[in-house]
Amino acid sequence: MDARFYIYSVTKPLIAAAVLNLVKQGQLELDAPIQHYWPDFVIATPLTLRQMLSHTSGLPDYGGLPAYSDAVKATPGAPWSPQTFLEVARNRGLLFDPGQGWSYSNIGYLALKTLVENITGQAMQDVLDELCFTPLGLKHTFVATSLSDVTGLMPGYTAMFGEGLQDMSQRYHPGWVSHGVVVSTAAELAMMMDALMTGQILDGLLVEQMAQPVHSLGPHPPLTNVGCGLGLFMDTDSPYGRVAGHNGGGPGYSIAAFHFSALAGRPTTIAAATNRDGDNVGLEVAYAVARVLAEA
Repeated sequence: MDARFYIYSVTKPLIAAAVLNLVKQGQLELDAPIQHYWPDFVIATPLTLRQMLSHTSGLPDYGGLPAYSDAVKATPGAPWSPQTFLEVARNRGLLFDPGQGWSYSNIGYLALKTLVENITGQAMQDVLDELCFTPLGLKHTFVATSLSDVTGLMPGYTAMFGEGLQDMSQRYHPGWVSHGVVVSTAAELAMMMDALMTGQILDGLLVEQMAQPVHSLGPHPPLTNVGCGLGLFMDTDSPYGRVAGHNGGGPGYSIAAFHFSALAGRPTTIAAATNRDGDNVGLEVAYAVARVLAEA
């Protein structure tokens, strides 16, 4: 129950919630360009916070770049700086005109995380402590920023370093996740996603905005039809009511956390955390549990 994992991109709904909380407070506007708050942002073309939250800004990513994968393998304990990640966006430019396409961008969420920290004057750990970690009484959930933070991680196995499967938990620096990465347990991750989707972290109107599909990505098994909202993915044709959440993966771990509004006649949140990387392993596990509960 207390095994800790990097939750990887399931951190994104938490960053999105932090942004929307600042919108509620009147400190940010969803349809304002990030350049309004960050005049020397690396891209001059106006990109709204809504576009960045929904991956429709056109900002590129670094995941498929050989320089990135080579650097991770060569120096797993010494990540690029945030400025180096942002330089990828400056050097590659936008993939399409803002709002005219969809492309998953960790760099967009790095920019949003940096914006939240700049606006609040707080580190993301403190922002999320106030927003959800402390109110929910979470004991094993935090933002990892160094290898010394993660000495208690569940061993996570990957073949990315060669020589068969290796435990990466004490080798892979959390800074390689450009937007920051939360460590949590499956139980506490389920609590966070359930609290988010049931209005315990943000009020219901803001949750509705997060869970409103901005772009359709079509079928992505086990999801029937994937919609992307503001920090959330939805299964818009699910037999289990409205399904919303996020999955994540990286060296050593595959994670998913989804809220099903009508699973076996009741709202249910399922989180899966596996200590072996692979495409959508955590997502497949979460949906396998959903199918068992639906048939019970």
